[in-house]
Amino acid sequence: MAGSHSLRIAFLGNDEWSVPSLEALAGSAHDVTMVVTRVPRPARRSGALRPTPVAAAANRLGVPFTEVETVRSGPGFERLEASAPDVLVVVAYGELLPQAVLGLPKIAPVNLHFSLLPRLRGASPVQTALLLGLDTTGVTTIWMDEGLDTGPILHRREEPIRPDDDAGSLGARLARIGGEVLVETVDDLARGTVSPVPQDRSQATFAPKIGSEDRRLDWSKPAPALVNLVRALSPDPAAVTTFRGEPLKVLRAEAVGGGGEPGVVVSVAKDGFVVGTGEGGFRPLKVAPSGRKRMRAEEFVRGFRPVAGEPLG
Repeated sequence: MAGSHSLRIAFLGNDEWSVPSLEALAGSAHDVTMVVTRVPRPARRSGALRPTPVAAAANRLGVPFTEVETVRSGPGFERLEASAPDVLVVVAYGELLPQAVLGLPKIAPVNLHFSLLPRLRGASPVQTALLLGLDTTGVTTIWMDEGLDTGPILHRREEPIRPDDDAGSLGARLARIGGEVLVETVDDLARGTVSPVPQDRSQATFAPKIGSEDRRLDWSKPAPALVNLVRALSPDPAAVTTFRGEPLKVLRAEAVGGGGEPGVVVSVAKDGFVVGTGEGGFRPLKVAPSGRKRMRAEEFVRGFRPVAGEPLG
């Protein structure tokens, strides 16, 4: 394909982190002809049906969109096929696509993944990078195949992980960078200048889905590992322990010297408190008691008055 021209794009995504990619493509030289996203789900508290962030963004951008349960068959597949895309773009969509779907675009099916593939394939690349205490991560676009994040690499961009990053801040930054990389990738596809590079399977690592049982702070572990868990799960769903029999979310924390009996309050001061761990002390900086708003550690100390020797769950 000589020269560059506008391509027809079908976009699949659901997540808040999909939105910067949709915005970048909608503002590019290319034509987003169809957005496919999940049907509205009941909101957690009100129960009212809430569209996905991608549906809301498509509506705001004036881009045609359809809400379906799946694109593997039925109306989702038919609408995708009817949009006759040159490129299929998938960002945080959460459904493994069969060859029938991957074969729909005239040029390529492209996925944006929030890690430096082949590292951290799977559902939780942002959270797992923080959980592992990595210094660097990034984004990768791949030419999709039927595997889980296994297709050949088109573009990658590294991004340092900052000491104060949590999943919210890191994910938002990677989503913005990812939008830029995605536009570069589609531009290259339009020019016919892409050179897909197969992934080195021997270097692959995995980022499995994080379940509710993975959220609990295990006080027998070293304090830095617990701080990494807090970073990986903040702002939502948050790492959790119990205080006086009630759930206590921990949203920000730091490892400190000293320590003591794992899971027991070691010391209390006006500005916070320290909990013993398997190695070192764990100092919560921001918490959310059951049914209460998020608060700084000093507010928690003032309101709940924890005492040295008191156990956490």
